[in-house]
Amino acid sequence: MDDLGVAVVIEDDVDIRNLLEGVLTQAGFEVHTAVDGREGVEVVRHKQASVVTLDIGLPDIDGFEVLRRIRYFSDAYVVMLTGRTEEPDLLSALNAGADDYIAKPFRPRELRARLAAMMRRPRHEVNGEVQVPAAWTATPAAAASVVDPGVFQHNGLTLDSRTRSVVVRGEQLGLTRSEFDLLHELLKGGGAVSTRADLVRAVRGDFYEDDTYISEADERAVEVHIGNLRRKLQEDPLSPRWLQTVRGVGYRLAPKSPDQQG
Repeated sequence: MDDLGVAVVIEDDVDIRNLLEGVLTQAGFEVHTAVDGREGVEVVRHKQASVVTLDIGLPDIDGFEVLRRIRYFSDAYVVMLTGRTEEPDLLSALNAGADDYIAKPFRPRELRARLAAMMRRPRHEVNGEVQVPAAWTATPAAAASVVDPGVFQHNGLTLDSRTRSVVVRGEQLGLTRSEFDLLHELLKGGGAVSTRADLVRAVRGDFYEDDTYISEADERAVEVHIGNLRRKLQEDPLSPRWLQTVRGVGYRLAPKSPDQQG
């Protein structure tokens, strides 16, 4: 990766700040640093950052508030760093507009891989593994209809991978990149079960290969994205039209509703 633009590291721990600065410089970024949240917001603003790494536990204002302020003026990729992996923290980070969430201690190679995977996808937002039994594989009743290359239709929902747009009952749905990628993956699966690890790889991109370690925090992040996606789709938890949970394993596309058969 070369000439990738400006990266800003917002981190109060000097050792971690120096490590991040080195990793990002080596990756090809022009790197600037800040030791607290307020300074970080101004550095992101004035340097027009394309990537931000943001610690949650800052000495003045927490990372969630920093992220909210950044999102008023910037669509930079933001990766939150924290020693905590509880679901409320994941939910707060992703709802506030983070692109990714990585737990400390992290491996420099993993951070680079995640950044590379994010930057391979369009920047703009659009308005212990379990073996899967054969009985859970795709069935014709569950498969989405492919009306055109890259366009999927299922139970009143249309996803166009070329424009990265989703329309439900005639209305445009505003999804984050990760939400879009998860929905796209499940529609492509045609009713086959995707484990949480499968979906982590779908969100992370090609740099997460089959033998790449998938952490518990990674899988929790997928669960948070799925929860946000269901909320935006206004799914009925008792009778879902699109996203069906396979308990203990992962998710699959819900069967076609009776009015969509044929």
